[in-house]
Amino acid sequence: MSLNHSEETHRNLLARIPQVTGREVTEWFQVMEDGPAFGRFEDRVKWLRDEHGLSHGHATAIVHELHVRRAARSFQ
Repeated sequence: MSLNHSEETHRNLLARIPQVTGREVTEWFQVMEDGPAFGRFEDRVKWLRDEHGLSHGHATAIVHELHVRRAARSFQ
């Protein structure tokens, strides 16, 4: 998994996603769940950029956050 920005930048990107995209982060998670099954982090980011017009930073933040939340659930 690749995250090219700091944790603070990640949090700031996540906070702006609803304003910039018109959708909540959890809605983007559902879009990804309903979309194609990509194995690679970069492929998911590219798909969000190409199919949904997200910036690279916002797409990366969404994919990273989904991975973080999935990992947290697996430890519970």
